[in-house]
Amino acid sequence: MFRFGVLGASHFALHKMIPAMQLGGDTPVAAIASRDGNKAAEAARALGIAKTYTSYDDLLADPDIDGVYIPLPNHLHVAWAERAAAAGKHVLIEKPVGLDAAEARRLLAARDAHKVLIAEAAMTRVHPRWLAVRELVRKGKIGQLRAFVGTFGYDLSSRRDNVRFASDMGGGVLLDVGFYPVTMSRFCFDDEPTAVATTMERDGDAGVDLMTSAVLRFPHGQATFTCGMQLAPQQRAQLLGNKGHIDIPHAWNPPSDRPSVLVLETSDRLEVTQAETIDFAAVNQYTILAQLFARAAQTGGPGPIPLEDTIKNMAVLDALRRSAASGRWETV
Repeated sequence: MFRFGVLGASHFALHKMIPAMQLGGDTPVAAIASRDGNKAAEAARALGIAKTYTSYDDLLADPDIDGVYIPLPNHLHVAWAERAAAAGKHVLIEKPVGLDAAEARRLLAARDAHKVLIAEAAMTRVHPRWLAVRELVRKGKIGQLRAFVGTFGYDLSSRRDNVRFASDMGGGVLLDVGFYPVTMSRFCFDDEPTAVATTMERDGDAGVDLMTSAVLRFPHGQATFTCGMQLAPQQRAQLLGNKGHIDIPHAWNPPSDRPSVLVLETSDRLEVTQAETIDFAAVNQYTILAQLFARAAQTGGPGPIPLEDTIKNMAVLDALRRSAASGRWETV
């Protein structure tokens, strides 16, 4: 049994992550903290959580809590992860792990000093379908991977009070969902991009990026993506090889209550289809993530996504933002 405490009562935590943790059976959420006591109490009643706190530090002092999940705004991730580690708690942090790679590197020192597990909640990295995609690439089913194409769109036009419109809190669409094609292109290429080019459309008032498109140059291919928060909902990924391609609908957040699929196309003629649809059983990728994290914390094994890998991902996101500012290719 691994008992989680949750710092904050965000909509995502209450409606996605906490229910997923509870589904695992051996990863119960034993406490939740919110500076709004009424919000904490309401969440506890709705989700069957035994303890509530109005102070994050008080939850961290609870000896019955093994680890914490941090779904706070981006600018608070690292500071509270450091405090949790100092309290002897293992730490699962909502993505992105911090505002930039320099900030994220502080977590290495916290992890090593306090002998705890610290990991980013990059749930796509543990979904069985994505694991199968990388295995298909490694086995050469589409020849050499040459291009990765990702899209992620949603519409927040009417929700200006959303934290994604707060530049001082790490808002903007790149850090929110541009994260996914960056981490998954690295995952599938099994490599790091050497240079990136980015264009951003920014909100005139908030200053955050509303839509971002980018190219990542890998040693043996390219990744491209577009993400936006004033678009119709859409999420997709394609992997293009010299002998075939893989199409992944609902790429980043597939429904947990029904099977997901990928389509493997290996025809050598443009006019002829030779597609194979591969089905995957319905799973909750957040539940899988929580279970893998808990198991690693209890056994001392490696986390589901190593912190060193997370920092490399942040370095790519940093380079993307530099490119948007400079208007040039930037090295990673």
